[in-house]
Amino acid sequence: MVTIIKTSHSIRSILNYNENKVKAGVAECIGAGNYPVDVDKISDSLKINRFTKRLELNENTKRNSVHISLNFDPTENYSKEKLMAITDTYMDKIGFGRQPFLVYQHYDAGHPHVHIVSVNIERDGKRIDMHHLGIRKSEPARKEIEELFGLVKAEGRKKIEQFKIEPISMGKVRYGKIESKKALTNVLTFVLNQYKYSSLPELNAILKQYNVLADRGSEKSRVFLENGLVYRILDEKGIPVGVPVKASDFYNKPTLKFLEEKFRNNKIRTVSDQRHVKNNIDMVILKKDKISLTEFEKELQKEGINTLFRKSETGLVYGITYVDHVTKNVFNGSSLGKEYSAKGILERCEPPIVAENKQQLSERLKAFTLENNSKKTLDVLAICKLIDSLLQPEMTYDYLPKQLKKKKKRRIRKGI
Repeated sequence: MVTIIKTSHSIRSILNYNENKVKAGVAECIGAGNYPVDVDKISDSLKINRFTKRLELNENTKRNSVHISLNFDPTENYSKEKLMAITDTYMDKIGFGRQPFLVYQHYDAGHPHVHIVSVNIERDGKRIDMHHLGIRKSEPARKEIEELFGLVKAEGRKKIEQFKIEPISMGKVRYGKIESKKALTNVLTFVLNQYKYSSLPELNAILKQYNVLADRGSEKSRVFLENGLVYRILDEKGIPVGVPVKASDFYNKPTLKFLEEKFRNNKIRTVSDQRHVKNNIDMVILKKDKISLTEFEKELQKEGINTLFRKSETGLVYGITYVDHVTKNVFNGSSLGKEYSAKGILERCEPPIVAENKQQLSERLKAFTLENNSKKTLDVLAICKLIDSLLQPEMTYDYLPKQLKKKKKRRIRKGI
């Protein structure tokens, strides 16, 4: 079992989120705690009033609403009675046993899970301390409940799946296959919480692999000028399709302000995370005497690292980004060091761009000749030789360590 605890300043938004799921037919309110009547007799007004009355006892607490999800293994299809027994036990162990709460079972994910809606203001108006609640109470409670109810242990699964890389294609959003907002929510919930990124381009490097884009709009657009953000679905060619969804329309509010806080927190990365990417890059390049960029990209992908090249309109590579799905990190090439930047990788790999450009130009010229049916107009062989000479590199890059380079003698200028 995996538990996720979130706090909010609005009990209505949490309640509406779950009730909207019920109206959409993908959730059901299966139980309630410390309500005066059974769950099937609780009206919509009673649901919210029970919470608001409790919150009125302490108006100084701003983040007074709690949203908890209990997530189970896909093989665990328990009855509503067992889910409620697990929920009641969990709420008791984390200190919320006497709090009013509602339990919703959701059916819109690939694994069984329930959502719990509650408040952290007690009957005497005191606030339940939420600081490190997950570490202090939730984790011990989870382990006890796994033993008590015979659940699949979360820690055991983590060890097994630690190095398992889920294929990106399985999670790619396909426009029209599923409701857009729901599809975007699934991707954003996973990516925003699991990966480390320190800028919007780095975040988009991950999102684009799921056919999603976080878009600020053009510099003169209303969205950009008002520091807004929208999320778009992309087709297989990377072109936006459908209607964009405002960040503020999502339940978890992944706005620009929210992301900027993430960027600041993710600026500092661990040395081990950086080393994982750098070591794999070095090993891939050292495997062969010469390796093309295409081979370089494929070999890194086998190690769970996606490589994204940034190219100009003419096709020249000017930037590189690495998305490490093992350590869940995104790195701009230059942040890892000069030898891992776009220029460094181009120099360390075989310069296949020259060969590829020669082949592409030759094929285009041949096609042009055949299309115009005029062999006399163009001498293809002569032009290909000309291309060879034009694209021939003027100098080679022989790597010499800095320590072995001779120091330049300083010229002493004699005074006149």
